[in-house]
Amino acid sequence: MYVLCIVAAAVISSLLAVVTSYLLIKGFSSVSLDFFTKVPTGDPSDPGGMRHALEGTVMLLAMASAVGVPLGILVGIYLSEYTPEWWLVAPVRFICDVLAGVPSIVIGILGYELLVVPMGHFSGYAGALALAFIMVPIVARTTEEMLRLVPQSYREASMGLGATRSQTIVKVILPAATGSIVTGVMLAMARVAGETAPLLFTAATSRLLPRDPSQPFPSLTVQIYHYVSGPYESQHKLAWAGMIVLIGLLLIINVSLRYAASRSVRLK
Repeated sequence: MYVLCIVAAAVISSLLAVVTSYLLIKGFSSVSLDFFTKVPTGDPSDPGGMRHALEGTVMLLAMASAVGVPLGILVGIYLSEYTPEWWLVAPVRFICDVLAGVPSIVIGILGYELLVVPMGHFSGYAGALALAFIMVPIVARTTEEMLRLVPQSYREASMGLGATRSQTIVKVILPAATGSIVTGVMLAMARVAGETAPLLFTAATSRLLPRDPSQPFPSLTVQIYHYVSGPYESQHKLAWAGMIVLIGLLLIINVSLRYAASRSVRLK
């Protein structure tokens, strides 16, 4: 079994290395300063850069996380810490499991009908809410499972010292599971950062720098989709470069969150 585990780890690592190497070969030559500083020109022979899409992706992730992460953590706390007392726990857990498996294009269509149609136009807010909707069940179920791994003796010791349930959750249970919860948050962010279908139906795209989230909003995944589906080789190369930068952005987010979580645990 030890050898099998090593083989499985090697296979997964080699697949990651193959994908990363292929992306670097196809798109590294197109990654330049112009990619990060210029916006699309509209000229297929000189497409410009993707500064607008990079900024838009970061802003969409920030807005989606501001809604989805706190809500998901609160739902996870409810599912983990109030299970014996509330009949609503089982339905909520079942709904989270169902929502986690809903195809993203369905969420995009629902976002279009519930947000875009009433507003009368595409917007960054609609795109962020669609991404937050995807994040909530992932964060909630991960948080629940991680909190359940905290030994029951922690809760008993805290309450034995006179702490209330809310104080126990905030000052004992959550700090003990911080690293694991951050891992769940990273999984949710990685999932939504690569989504295209929900944004096609809600945020659409724009060639302008993202300044007003109430208007059509650019994103890296949608821009890559439009470039790849087009007939121009110059745009194809820029799309490959966009894929590399997207993976790099996810790597930076993951490393930053892990560092922040580990530092928080050391300080406590």
